[in-house]
Amino acid sequence: MKSKRQAEILRLIEENNVETQDHLLELLRERGIKATQATISRDIKELHLLKEPVGNGVYKYSAAKSRTTHNFAGRLQNIFREGVTSFDVAQNIVVIKTMPGLASAAAAALDGMEISEIVGSLAGDDTAILIMRTSEAARSFCSEIHEMLK
Repeated sequence: MKSKRQAEILRLIEENNVETQDHLLELLRERGIKATQATISRDIKELHLLKEPVGNGVYKYSAAKSRTTHNFAGRLQNIFREGVTSFDVAQNIVVIKTMPGLASAAAAALDGMEISEIVGSLAGDDTAILIMRTSEAARSFCSEIHEMLK
């Protein structure tokens, strides 16, 4: 049952913009698969699902391209929680200020995640800039940083 449920989860997130666990539960129930929120939460961890921006401040679950991507996501959250002091957006550029010595680590973790909206990054000692594809993507990414730091 678990493997069937997890296979269905992967199919659903590929075919739909699934933003929340509740939405995922609803889609599974429509297909006759019963599960609890706790079960879905464990499945998300086991499947190494990530949330990626789709625009307009909306995020959806997606499958990590590899285990490495998942590890970068965890590293990034740790780096951001422990080291980011501020961030801002200027058109399609996101500027991230960090504790001394952490900007390169933050930029490397972001590069490793292969986020399609990031064209490239440049980091110094305590400042990293991210060049985003669009101004909207930059604003959306700043919203994600804000959520990560809560």
